[in-house]
Amino acid sequence: MRQVPSATPGPIRQCAELARKDLRLELRAGEALLVTAPFGAVALLLVPLAIGSDAPLLRQVGPGLYWVVVLLFGVLVTLRQSAVEGPAQLAMLRLCGVHPAVRLAGRTLANAVLLVAFELLLTPVAIALYDPDLSGWPWLLPLFPLIAVGLAVLGTLASALAHGLAGRTTLGALLVVPLAAPLVLGATQTLAAARYARQPWAWLFLVLVIDLLIIVATALAARQLEESA
Repeated sequence: MRQVPSATPGPIRQCAELARKDLRLELRAGEALLVTAPFGAVALLLVPLAIGSDAPLLRQVGPGLYWVVVLLFGVLVTLRQSAVEGPAQLAMLRLCGVHPAVRLAGRTLANAVLLVAFELLLTPVAIALYDPDLSGWPWLLPLFPLIAVGLAVLGTLASALAHGLAGRTTLGALLVVPLAAPLVLGATQTLAAARYARQPWAWLFLVLVIDLLIIVATALAARQLEESA
């Protein structure tokens, strides 16, 4: 009896499998959470050492410094070496019928998961060092994934643009940091509004719109990025 060939997995399953593959590689390498996260914690520690024991000042600048560290070191998470694909891997994905947008979506999903973990690891360090006002902490629940998704998409896009270049990490960071400035602004203003008992929906909406815009732009440019790679 002839066996009927199995159907090709749909885009959602392909995206999930690609993200799972990236996360497995990262678990083996430990580059993002075992190397980058401690450096981020050290960066948070250096600021109090430079400012001194001015507790009110540390409490005021703490949230902003936290998001700056998340941005700068989060870029390194998205540009990790475990996420690099060689020509053979790209050719295999093309032969398997994986659309370029699906490949970028899988990479973005893995980056977003790692960035959320990165944010969660740095949060207790920032609380212990800066003792910030946590009255608006419930707003962090939607803010963490929104910032993670935005940085993940920008990092994936920058990685694709700098693919194969010797200074990939440096060039990728230069591309991501200016574009991610509105995300940091939205994050800091969300917490500031919550601290003063104002509803920060407008700032959350700004972060969401930025996420959607860069997701659409990356999806539209996926084919060109694949060809240039």
